[in-house]
Amino acid sequence: MARMSQPPVAAACYRHPDRPTYIACQRCGRPICGDCMISAAVGFQCPDCVRQGARETRQNQLPFGGLQVANSALTSIVLIALNVAVWVVIMLTGGQGSRWVQWLALSGHGYCGSLSDPSSYYPQAGAAACARLTDGTWLPGALDGAWWQVLTSGFTHVQPMHIGLNMLALWFLGPPLERILGRGRFLALYLLSLLAGSAAVLWLLPTAQSTLGASGAVFGLLGALLVLTVKTKGDLNNVLIWLGINLVATFLVPGISWQAHVGGLIGGLIASAIIMFAPRQNRTAHQVAGLAALGLAIAGLLVGRLFVS
Repeated sequence: MARMSQPPVAAACYRHPDRPTYIACQRCGRPICGDCMISAAVGFQCPDCVRQGARETRQNQLPFGGLQVANSALTSIVLIALNVAVWVVIMLTGGQGSRWVQWLALSGHGYCGSLSDPSSYYPQAGAAACARLTDGTWLPGALDGAWWQVLTSGFTHVQPMHIGLNMLALWFLGPPLERILGRGRFLALYLLSLLAGSAAVLWLLPTAQSTLGASGAVFGLLGALLVLTVKTKGDLNNVLIWLGINLVATFLVPGISWQAHVGGLIGGLIASAIIMFAPRQNRTAHQVAGLAALGLAIAGLLVGRLFVS
């Protein structure tokens, strides 16, 4: 005989005992009715917790130590503008065959490209042999000295759908996180996630292949959203469903760099945990030290990859 689950039981609002409710304050857990619930970063809080939070938080200071800004979407707008500007340059200079793609995308080892046909290359020619070819031009990879690629690849796109989806995700995730974290902490989160994705690519992807796109940084923002939900004791279901769908697509859709996605996600989880779980006393100092240590660890992975190539 099938078991039937019990329906949820309504509780009385702690301020209005005559009003049943199914909503609880995300901070203290007390039941609150529609007149008492106040929208918070995740979920709802009761009036007492909102007042307590206002007393505990200094004027213009955000929950995790950042300062309020007039436009919390500005950093995301600048990042989107940089991505679009690079994409426009690539489109105007040949699209997939543009030399800008070859210089900015992340590849392990370099290769000998063709001067007359940017879409062709000489697979057997090393740097020395390429220099002797009248039609050859050596295009270095990150392990050959083009270290800028670990950063520039995160601002490089070719396909319109690729940049469109990444920028749409950045637009939805970026401003809410910047509003909670502050501009500096949000930018640190974004860039560290991007670099963590690049480190994972260099270690896990064959060095003959190349990757590009902001997906690693975007997955880092998804990781930050997950940590924020845990920190504020919010509803994890929607976040986990969204993250799960993106991870499934990462491994099932051909042509997607799962290495960049997973690396960026891990980087975002760690960076956001450093920011959000730093002790209240000397919080900024702890955050700066933790983020600097994470940056050094990622740099160590990038440099270490050079010695095992």
